[in-house]
Amino acid sequence: MVKKQDKSIKEKASKQKEIYACALPKIELRELPSSLPSNRLRLIRINEKKWANGTLLHYYFYERPTDGSNGTWVGSAAQKDVVRKAFQAWKDLGIGLEFREVADREEAEIRIGFMNGDGSWSYVGRDNIDIATDPNKRTMNFGWDLTTDYGWDTALHEIGHAIGFSHEHQNPFSGIVWNEQAVYDYFSGYPNYWDPDTIEWNILRKLSVHEVTGSAWDSDSIMHYAFPAGVIQQPTEYAGGLTPDPGLSPADIEEVQRFYPLLEEVSEPELKPYESQQLMIGPGEQVNFRIRPKYTRRYTIQTFGKADTVMVLFEDADGDPLYIDGDDDSGFERNARIRERLYRGREYILRIRLYYSDIAGQTAVFTY
Repeated sequence: MVKKQDKSIKEKASKQKEIYACALPKIELRELPSSLPSNRLRLIRINEKKWANGTLLHYYFYERPTDGSNGTWVGSAAQKDVVRKAFQAWKDLGIGLEFREVADREEAEIRIGFMNGDGSWSYVGRDNIDIATDPNKRTMNFGWDLTTDYGWDTALHEIGHAIGFSHEHQNPFSGIVWNEQAVYDYFSGYPNYWDPDTIEWNILRKLSVHEVTGSAWDSDSIMHYAFPAGVIQQPTEYAGGLTPDPGLSPADIEEVQRFYPLLEEVSEPELKPYESQQLMIGPGEQVNFRIRPKYTRRYTIQTFGKADTVMVLFEDADGDPLYIDGDDDSGFERNARIRERLYRGREYILRIRLYYSDIAGQTAVFTY
């Protein structure tokens, strides 16, 4: 991401007050074979938490007096409205993801609480369905007032995590050298009160070079924390503090539009039983198919060829893609495979994103 310096460092640092920071749950990367070539590993890591483009993400606000302890997860109408508008702000960038509020927590991939004192945090991307599977547990929390300018940025930031983006200040290309003791001193005190493991996971730990795109750093990213004076030693221009510009940066917008381009209104090819379809796409690209079963029975859908893919199956419910199942074969010598009962008279959408292919065009999908 591209670093901007259109404001003076002193001007930006002077606006800092106490810094409330996002504390991501500690989810280790899944283990992959150590023998993977670097280029293959990189393509897997930068894509593995992203959603299939065109996914409809349902979000739910906890509302019962028993949610949390004595209703501590329940937010006010004003707080919920900020989050709704933040989802819309991401969507208004012209991306292929869809967002919809639902009244049933069982239907939601993203379940939102407003517990003060528990900080603001979110699961990242597909961890929302791979890790956080209990509908009675939050996948996102807001721990301070969202009706301020800083609260608006907080809402954008946590949704950025939910659609698959990591903390930008942990970019290994940032060149940041921390005054580690100052980091521990600041973030262990008011207003965050973090323990050392939380500080290490969310600040001092650098992402692998395989987890980031490009080699540039965006100090104004919505996914970047503000930092007080004294915690950054290098680059020296930020020794007096770093405050990102408010809102989504140009690089944020470019990145989300690249991962989730607006879907074109085109006819999707039909995947019929016993007829294979070749996947003529490049790394990071996606292809969509329609499945219209003639018989109600259990079907197997599988990729073939030496490639890393994520394959996701949805039911088309009056234009809404409802998630049914998915499989990710990336990093291992097997193929993505879904086995589900499909019903005559219903229509299904199959989305396949390619991470890596050993030989271009030598991957196919088949159903039987």
